[in-house]
Amino acid sequence: MKLHEYQAKQILSDFGVPVPQGEVVATPAGARAIAERLGKPVVVKAQVLMGGRGKAGGIKLARTPDEAAEAAESILGKRLVSPQNPQGLVAEKVLVEEAIEIQREYYIGITIDRTRQRNVLMVSMQGGMDIEEVAAQNPEAIATVAIDPLLGLTDYAAREALYGAGIPQEQVRPLSALIHSLYRAYIAVDANLAEINPCVITSDGRVIAADAKITLDENALFRQKRLEALREESIEDPIEEEASRRGLAYVRLGGDIGIIGNGAGLVMSTVDEVARAGGRPANFLDIGGGARAERVRQAVELVLMDPNVKGLLFNIFGGITRGDEVARGILEAFSTMEVNVPVVVRLAGTHAEEGRALLQGTPLIPAETMQEAARKIVELVAARS
Repeated sequence: MKLHEYQAKQILSDFGVPVPQGEVVATPAGARAIAERLGKPVVVKAQVLMGGRGKAGGIKLARTPDEAAEAAESILGKRLVSPQNPQGLVAEKVLVEEAIEIQREYYIGITIDRTRQRNVLMVSMQGGMDIEEVAAQNPEAIATVAIDPLLGLTDYAAREALYGAGIPQEQVRPLSALIHSLYRAYIAVDANLAEINPCVITSDGRVIAADAKITLDENALFRQKRLEALREESIEDPIEEEASRRGLAYVRLGGDIGIIGNGAGLVMSTVDEVARAGGRPANFLDIGGGARAERVRQAVELVLMDPNVKGLLFNIFGGITRGDEVARGILEAFSTMEVNVPVVVRLAGTHAEEGRALLQGTPLIPAETMQEAARKIVELVAARS
């Protein structure tokens, strides 16, 4: 579960991380009032869960309260589109905070390294850039230190990362203190990512988190009741929000071929096969084991909420999930919805033959293997384009 920048900064501030003064508003008049109260130049930042806000016009500098109001008016209600989020997101709130005179920018982050099975601390001198881009183009610019699960983040581990990244000696002590505060926040809220990018050194030598990102482990929300209340506000995509309400594991991928399967591994393999066949997966959707007809129907509805979907692929391997139940769910969905896209169905395993029998005489297109199913749906979607 992702948090907005202002929510992440509030959490970090609670644990002693210095953040700029600012407030969140939903109107230009509110932005003017905050700028007047701060009495200095401000930055008006769209609160949307997407990268590339600046290039999309979602971050503006305002030197006066009137300019702050104008900046907020130009952002609020607008759909911001970036290469990372081609479908775009509408900005409903802006964060108005003091502008900072930046001397240096760093990246500092903590996340889970599943290969090492530990949390890791990452530090880079190349702050302000997408860390994925830095990792791809200049991986040696990121110093990574594993955090001992028993000892936690030690002083020497923090210093090792800072020195490894080439941080100047005079900035090691204040940055080390910030890192420890970041780690305490990360652990306390059950995060799987907490990053400050950029972490800035101001012209007067202060250390400030100019931007912040926190992603929470949804499996731990049962003990994070205060943060669970932020769920709807923090979901970046309306279809993902609806999937969360329905209890379905759905991720929007931006393509045009909808994918439904049972089991995360099978669905990921199906996504790969569709891409290998030349298609563009629109989503990941796992209906889980033992899915009944109603759950399958809801999954179909969910996938077809995406207007970009031009074809639908079912890949079901029956173990706990019965093929005939899946077939009934598909037929039920088709009887209550207007489905105008080609649908390819691959059923295998428990009661698969009964499921295929139920689908005979319908517009649904059968496939024997996952590879055949992927090839067929890609061809059908291409023919309609």
